Amino acid sequence: MFAAKSRAAKLSIASVSLLLVIKVVASFLTGSISIRADAVHSFIDLSGVIIGYIGIRISDKPPDEQHAFGHGKAENVAGVIIGSLIFIAAAAIVYEAVRRLIYGGAVELLTTGIYITAAAVVINGVTSWYALKTARSTESVALEATGRDLLADVLSSVAVLVGLILVRFTGLTILDSIVALLVAALIARTAYVTLKRSIGDLVDVKLPEAEENIIRSAIMEHFGELVDFHKLRTRKAGSQRYVDLHLVMPGNVSLNEAHQLCDHLERDIGEKLHDASVIIHVEPCSQECEHCPVTCKPKRKRR
Repeated sequence: MFAAKSRAAKLSIASVSLLLVIKVVASFLTGSISIRADAVHSFIDLSGVIIGYIGIRISDKPPDEQHAFGHGKAENVAGVIIGSLIFIAAAAIVYEAVRRLIYGGAVELLTTGIYITAAAVVINGVTSWYALKTARSTESVALEATGRDLLADVLSSVAVLVGLILVRFTGLTILDSIVALLVAALIARTAYVTLKRSIGDLVDVKLPEAEENIIRSAIMEHFGELVDFHKLRTRKAGSQRYVDLHLVMPGNVSLNEAHQLCDHLERDIGEKLHDASVIIHVEPCSQECEHCPVTCKPKRKRR
């Protein structure tokens, strides 16, 4: 799994580095503020994918004495940093676009700018698709943040391309700045989505309801062997899930039988939810219970 995430991150670094050079050259050749804004975004992208790669490497480290639960949240930290960098990129683009609207400026070599931007769309599109595909299969928060950042770059490049084409056919250079402002709005939205996802896991938001229902279903399969369960708690760190719960067992069940059932549940939940670490606390049922799904000795009333 680490190899797949690492490969996608390295491809993203190489792709964004190439695009950054291309866009910087194009911005100087054409004088286009929207291409310059796109180049600024690519520079932020490069910083983000490098941080994401570092986060992936740290999160893959095994638990140690200081980090008994592993290093999974390193990916969430990387996601927060990447989201913050995307916001900075949006602010920089707004500044440049407003400055151009106030003071004006010429756009030259439009055909060159159009071809370069079209190439950037294709390269970034393929890279972002691969990064997001790998992020989904490995459940990497850092790689997902990188993929979203690259996807925002694709959208911004598309907007720039449309703007350059409009300027080419209308001669209205103001359209270049207007498109740059639209690009900034797209980038800011991506930053919001990225930060929301990354911060959610940092503050230990519970697993999605669908995943908690999978846990409940795995436990319910054994009603008749167990009495009840409660205090189900879930959280996520990077791609690692953590689950703990209290399992109520019949009072006459032996320690060995309870242990075997817990082992089975831990394996079952771990297979159904990728990278799940399960802790189960066993407690005996109350002797006052009159409605029980199991039969104990001495014989008790069944539901």
